[in-house]
Amino acid sequence: MPKPITPLTVTAAELLGPAMMRVSFAGDLAAFEGYDDTDRYVKLLFTPDGSPDLTRMADGERPAVRSYTVLDLDVVAGTFAIDFALHGSGFAMRWAREVRAGAEISVQGPGSGYTPDPTADWYLLVGDDAALPAVRQSLAALPPDAQGYAVVQVGREAERLPLPAPRGVEVHWLHRDDDSPSLADAVRALAWREGRVDVFVHGEAQTVMQEIRPYLAAQGVDCRAASISGYWKRGLVDEEFRAWKRELAAAEAG
Repeated sequence: MPKPITPLTVTAAELLGPAMMRVSFAGDLAAFEGYDDTDRYVKLLFTPDGSPDLTRMADGERPAVRSYTVLDLDVVAGTFAIDFALHGSGFAMRWAREVRAGAEISVQGPGSGYTPDPTADWYLLVGDDAALPAVRQSLAALPPDAQGYAVVQVGREAERLPLPAPRGVEVHWLHRDDDSPSLADAVRALAWREGRVDVFVHGEAQTVMQEIRPYLAAQGVDCRAASISGYWKRGLVDEEFRAWKRELAAAEAG
């Protein structure tokens, strides 16, 4: 059954750093009741040429969707925020750079699927800029005595944002623009801990699905029960990326 579509109004847009824009929204969020997972997300709806004005679409034309994590959800107040990583040239990022209070857009959702398991022995949270909001929310939801790692990759040191974590969770920052190891190499270099690990690994699909996931499987992680998925793929727009994901799933199923 299709997720509901909710019209929203932009209430503020704030640059958090050189490569992250936070846009705040308001609307009737009744459809969001009960969505408490730390990776809850919505799909922003655009015309195929990147406008949020869906009345411009021709009959039979389908909207282009861009998925983003929902932050600071308050269903009663009817507010939430989205952090947009400002890398690349996609039209959702261009929209976020230019949007002002009063602008309108519709979203479909929400969806979700992950909340940290409080009974796990330790946690492994891994992501790039696109996954940073979900990693931040997951860290905030961990038990105070949690143990484990958070590994996050951004473009450069200036793009780091506050990432509070329990004392027992080591936070490792990586930068694409310097001599930091790759995200996959950094994960492989971590000391593997004893006990049952709760895994959240999201980001660039090639890195996540074809480099990090096989390594985790070799460590005994049941990847079907873990939260491991690509949010985007280098060189592909969203529509091409979703086709790539379908082809990958079909190949793995076969």
